[in-house]
Amino acid sequence: MSGELVLVTGGSGFVGVHCILALLNGGYRVRTTVRSLDRDHDVRAMLERGGAELSGKPGEALEFRVADLLSDAGWTDAVAGCDYVLHVASPFPSGVPKDEDELIRPAREGALRVLKAARDAGVKRVVLTSSFAAVGYGTEVREREYTEEDWTDPTEKVSAYVKSKTLAERAAWDFIEREGGTLELSVVNPVGVLGPVLGTDLSTSIELILRLLKGAVPGLPNVSFGLVDVRDVADLHLLAMTHPKAGGERFLAVSDHVPTVPDVAATLRARLGDAARKVPKRILPDWMVRVAALIDPSLREVAVRLGNHRHVSNAKAKSMLGWSPRPNDVLIEDTARSLIDLGMVPSGS
Repeated sequence: MSGELVLVTGGSGFVGVHCILALLNGGYRVRTTVRSLDRDHDVRAMLERGGAELSGKPGEALEFRVADLLSDAGWTDAVAGCDYVLHVASPFPSGVPKDEDELIRPAREGALRVLKAARDAGVKRVVLTSSFAAVGYGTEVREREYTEEDWTDPTEKVSAYVKSKTLAERAAWDFIEREGGTLELSVVNPVGVLGPVLGTDLSTSIELILRLLKGAVPGLPNVSFGLVDVRDVADLHLLAMTHPKAGGERFLAVSDHVPTVPDVAATLRARLGDAARKVPKRILPDWMVRVAALIDPSLREVAVRLGNHRHVSNAKAKSMLGWSPRPNDVLIEDTARSLIDLGMVPSGS
């Protein structure tokens, strides 16, 4: 309903800013949390780059609040008067943390802080941004498609990020069951998120596209990973927020086909022409990737994926909510062109 107030946590992030765009385009009023009001200008600049018109009185359609996932301060004020909350904020590492609690504590405690504040404020529904990380790890890779019924086993050998997303989502569902009151919860579980980049803070998935465009990788590991467009992730958040059947449900956000890294590189070369001239064509042997991972910790996650092709189903979001994701070639091209437009791919590169 137009004019309702929605809180988006982590509005300066890639998914968060696209959720704000979708809400503003849908006629909602938006409040967003940032860790510092210094980010106010950055968020507005990204929204304007994304096509939002923020003219009019300051705060009329968009307002800011300061809140941190590791502190109680600010959350009561942030949720006051809100009809819905999209809890998008969560730590996402650029590297491997020394202590896994650097990720687990803010993810889990932050989710519980937001849910408690939302419950106490009479919010109708919270949509939590989780991840496929909470669905498809810590078990043998299955031949069948992964669905929303699957859960990662955090007691197995999984990365700190995977563990943080799993424990945070489990804690959120437990809270709703035990002490949520009338508050409803829906969860969106995206795979690797690509799409139009509006700022310079890049996610791990976007970094891959940038490195391919710069020719900053020696070759292409033969691994696969699910992709989804950030605009489709934002749309799914809004559907999960308002659809009568979405309360109490989780939804995988993934395109119709899970590509390999060589598939992604081929799409870049086919769609971008000369702008993709540095994208490598050589496919690296698996043994070479495994050896490189012993030296470079950032490649360990890649090495783990070798030979493990995960099939992921988007049937539930499509059938229950009428969601329709963009094809991979579109979202890959749009990601690359946005990086070029932002000047992040040097001319002559």
